[in-house]
Amino acid sequence: MIIAIPKEIMPEEKRVAAIPETVAKLVKLNYTVAVESKAGEGIFFTDEEYKNAGAEIVDNVEALYAKADIVLKVKEPKFNDQVGKHEIEMMRDRCILITFLHPAAPSNHKNITMIKDKGITSFTMDGIPRTSRAQKMDALTSMSTVTGYKSVLLAANHLAKFIPMIGTGIGVVKPAKALMVGAGVVGLQAIATAKRLGGLVTAVDIRAKAREEAASLGAKVEGFEVPEELAAGKWGYAKALPAEWLNKEREALLPLLQEADIVILSGLVPGEVAPILVSEEMVAKMKPGSVIVDVAIDQGGNCAITDAGKVVTKHGVVINGLQNIPGRMAVHSTWLYANNMYYYVENLFKKGVGVIDFDDEIVQNSLVTRDGKIVHEGTLKAIAAAH
Repeated sequence: MIIAIPKEIMPEEKRVAAIPETVAKLVKLNYTVAVESKAGEGIFFTDEEYKNAGAEIVDNVEALYAKADIVLKVKEPKFNDQVGKHEIEMMRDRCILITFLHPAAPSNHKNITMIKDKGITSFTMDGIPRTSRAQKMDALTSMSTVTGYKSVLLAANHLAKFIPMIGTGIGVVKPAKALMVGAGVVGLQAIATAKRLGGLVTAVDIRAKAREEAASLGAKVEGFEVPEELAAGKWGYAKALPAEWLNKEREALLPLLQEADIVILSGLVPGEVAPILVSEEMVAKMKPGSVIVDVAIDQGGNCAITDAGKVVTKHGVVINGLQNIPGRMAVHSTWLYANNMYYYVENLFKKGVGVIDFDDEIVQNSLVTRDGKIVHEGTLKAIAAAH
């Protein structure tokens, strides 16, 4: 079977789904690996290095997709302006696609429908359960680690202030206040980074365990109490709150937002559309010059007025909606992702080359489309809500 590794086409996306090290491992599993020419140039791997690892280098992306039994990608498929075709359109009917699909996000529903209609069996890397067996495959945790770190650096670049307290000959500059909404992997890494930069850090999370972890990193924990059965779901992930509790969360956030210089939004429910935690009215009450980095944007965003893929200023507040933050730290994020992907493929086909183990829990949780149907629960829920 042929595994294809295309060059990513999302703007500023330099990651790739395989590195020479993992190509060599896939070849040892008896797969033929085809890599699009220059796919690795953003992470400083040459075509020659991929070739030496056992890959075939393909110059024509249409030819690459046409021969692929399995496609490994980083981000959801896009329209390729250079060839005038959508990446899904170039894929073979009934092939296998593994990538970050973010299938519940409204902006990706058309993609999922196209994938379904071509009979493609698709898997999303943000659907992997947080279990001990799945740790090596958990790309969401890997990329969240990168995102949490980089999101604070992005915020610092937008902020027209110092983050640390700075002593000068004419007085002391007060440290910036950073608010982390969500204390999962993204939030915890963001807390650690903002603390290293000298900021005053406050964290909010509906889960008791996440609040404890935030406090252990030195963050001041604020917010409100939510019954644990409503807050925490399977594998410790946050659950979608009922509407009345979501309103209470927004009320608790408002005074914290008004004090903050930097806000990192990372409130996510796995496989579902991100909850709106910050309304336009709340943004309008924030300090002019403050910064929001909405890292939940791949699943729709936590802020109602985030523009996906853009950095905008609204009501005097900079709102960063960049969708591929890990792609801006491409070397380490690719190393992590490519290894996650290798272990995922190894597990997916553990019954034999190209034989999918649909009984495996990890496979079941990440499966999006099969036999011309959408089977991903969060996606079906989001599509029904959209209609």
